Amino acid sequence: MPPAAFRDLTVGEADSQQVVLELAELRNLIESHDHAYYVLDDPVVPDAEYDRLMRRLQDLEDAHPQFITADSPTQRVGVAPTGELADVRHGAPMLSLSNALSESELFDFDRRVRERLESGGLEIGEIEYVAEPKLDGAAVNLRYEQGRLVLAATRGDGQTGEDITHNARTIPAVPLRLRGEQWPEALEVRGEVFMPRAGFDEYNRRALETGGKTLVNPRNAAAGSLRQLDPKLTAQRPLDVFFYGVGEIQGGPPIVTHGDTLEWLRELGFKTCPQWQVVTGIGECLNYHERTGEKRNELPYEIDGVVYKVNSLQDQAILGTVSRAPRWAIAHKFPAQEELTVVRTVEFQVGRTGALTPLARLEPVFVGGVTVSNATLHNMDELARKDVRVGDTVIVRRAGDVIPEVVKVLHERRPEETRPVSLPES
Repeated sequence: MPPAAFRDLTVGEADSQQVVLELAELRNLIESHDHAYYVLDDPVVPDAEYDRLMRRLQDLEDAHPQFITADSPTQRVGVAPTGELADVRHGAPMLSLSNALSESELFDFDRRVRERLESGGLEIGEIEYVAEPKLDGAAVNLRYEQGRLVLAATRGDGQTGEDITHNARTIPAVPLRLRGEQWPEALEVRGEVFMPRAGFDEYNRRALETGGKTLVNPRNAAAGSLRQLDPKLTAQRPLDVFFYGVGEIQGGPPIVTHGDTLEWLRELGFKTCPQWQVVTGIGECLNYHERTGEKRNELPYEIDGVVYKVNSLQDQAILGTVSRAPRWAIAHKFPAQEELTVVRTVEFQVGRTGALTPLARLEPVFVGGVTVSNATLHNMDELARKDVRVGDTVIVRRAGDVIPEVVKVLHERRPEETRPVSLPES
């Protein structure tokens, strides 16, 4: 609630000093509640109380616009940029990751790490890594100066990305200002923006009900949302973000491990993936990969593998980078859950109620750990909406034990002679 000295005053009665003090307290309260709700997943006030605080803050700012600040909770949805998204240079490069597609490639990575550290005269045993789920989203770089968000950018080519500050501000889990008091003078934080499964499904359900455009998959939805020119559109998308590292940093506490970095980011108010874990040696890496793969489809967000990072920041510095990838980290991918294939024919199955279910017969393709040659088209309305035709190149998806489905037709690859699928003659 508003500060005790002012809570009974109308907006017009409060003088400038009172307004400034109340605005500061309201913003701190709301930011604290946002952190508890979106980062800690532990709300501390009822929605109605939160709404009252936001309404009071909005009313005060409407009456005293000279006191509005860029980091106020009311300013998450701002003004769209004019023209295209501007290019911005990262303070430190955003590196890509090398991939390990098999256990042998992971063993080779670990051997190279140990050999390079040993060549520096270090006595090396098993390497300590931090293992983290690899989210299937869009990488972002946030820059804070004096504790306040001043810039957000896409990864781009690793050196230069696109300015998406107007959209990043709409994501509730993105801090507009840092928590605590001892902030670095400047800080770049790297994260992965994603759309949770439940939010993706709900968005598409509403889009179908209202005749709107559905989203293809959570990954494309996250990337496309960040590149919208109008932040009001992005604000309608259920986006979330996990932060996993830092780029350029000026000042800050002494930190010696990547695990310490993740803990420090949480103290500053950044949301980190709760499944990260310190592991020792490749054996524990493989155990983590196996456990994570088994739980993959139970997670509320999509992942496509596991990332291992050498935990010691000193060792990371010794290992360095090659080309545009660090030598101290690698992504251990899961089998792909989406692949391209071609529709051979469309058949119809008759259910017990007499309803027709269209089924696409496909060129066999390896998806989600199995060979897929059939995919459901669910019902006639779905067949018509997606306009799947024989000869089409399609994206087919298989997640866990779910029946494979045709996600999208690549119309640019459609043969000229294709025709819409007709109902079978009775």
